[in-house]
Amino acid sequence: MRKVVRGKLHGIRVTGADLDYHGSITLDPDHCEAAGILPMEFVDIWNKSSGARISTYVIYGERGSRCCILNGAAARTCQRGDEVIICNSAYVAEREIEDIKPVILTFNADNSIHERLGYDVSRDEQGRLAFSIIKFD
Repeated sequence: MRKVVRGKLHGIRVTGADLDYHGSITLDPDHCEAAGILPMEFVDIWNKSSGARISTYVIYGERGSRCCILNGAAARTCQRGDEVIICNSAYVAEREIEDIKPVILTFNADNSIHERLGYDVSRDEQGRLAFSIIKFD
């Protein structure tokens, strides 16, 4: 089995941090649903501002809020305004790689969705794997 990208929130900005909360990252359900990220699902978070990399689970915040709030220990890794990448993943057999269709959302400074992209893996005429990015909007 191979660990592959399943969905990604690319360049979303941290809107808050709550050190005293039990843990997790709070995200707008609209963003999560569009990228295929479920509540309680573990995600990797990569801070583009500091280089920090962490893993935690998702809880849904207020719908339409555009929130991205780091909670508990994760709150120490990000500050309000930091640009982060949030990625969920899946384990697939190599033969299934062409069936995975990750959705990637990119964001404006106010956490509104800028672009909806997709990753596509296919085979060329010689049977070799090929990768492309598809723009949905």
